[in-house]
Amino acid sequence: MKVTWLTQAGFLFKSSRLEILVDPYLADTMGETNPKKARKIPVDESCFDIKPDLILITHDHVDHCNEETLKRFLAASEKPITILASESAYKHLLPLAEDHNLVLLAPHTVWSEGGITFYSVHAEHSDRSAVGFILDDGKKTYYVSGDTLYNYDVIDDVLDLVEDGVDYAFLPINGRGNNMNSKDAADFAYEIGAKNAIPTHYGLIDSIDPESFDFEDRIILNPYEEVEL
Repeated sequence: MKVTWLTQAGFLFKSSRLEILVDPYLADTMGETNPKKARKIPVDESCFDIKPDLILITHDHVDHCNEETLKRFLAASEKPITILASESAYKHLLPLAEDHNLVLLAPHTVWSEGGITFYSVHAEHSDRSAVGFILDDGKKTYYVSGDTLYNYDVIDDVLDLVEDGVDYAFLPINGRGNNMNSKDAADFAYEIGAKNAIPTHYGLIDSIDPESFDFEDRIILNPYEEVEL
């Protein structure tokens, strides 16, 4: 699987058959209303050349379910896009997704498409319907937690699906807005038996050093750089 970090908590996953966007935030909505929260990393406009087959939205906060960003992808698409969304994001996106396949994924819901199985798991966040996603391509598993705190129910959800631990865990480290900090995220990664862990949710608005994420098999991604995982 090829993976590109789109800054904040946004990712592009590319398999041989699918292009999958997760929580793309390619705008400066928060900076427009609060200059202190303006983007520190410019938007790479080439991102809008992406033609996603699926879009995953973990919850309905502006840096995850960003209407300005999503409108551009949905309007430009010549084919229906499958959108897997938490309950709150589903309700937000209903008016925007008339020509697309909008699917509500509560925790423990499963969706299969293009040779990949998508599992939704609980997330412990201020948006009470927030979810995380596990992507299983039959070779490796990729867990995108979305925004979450360290929580035993979340850990149990992940381990119920991947008993031997996920291959790659994408975890927030900013420690604000009901998210794990670097220490808790590292402990969480060990608890779920992650073989590799990628820190997220830093650098764009929150000035967190990813080196503070003290996990032995840590992978630090560069913005907009595609890597093979």
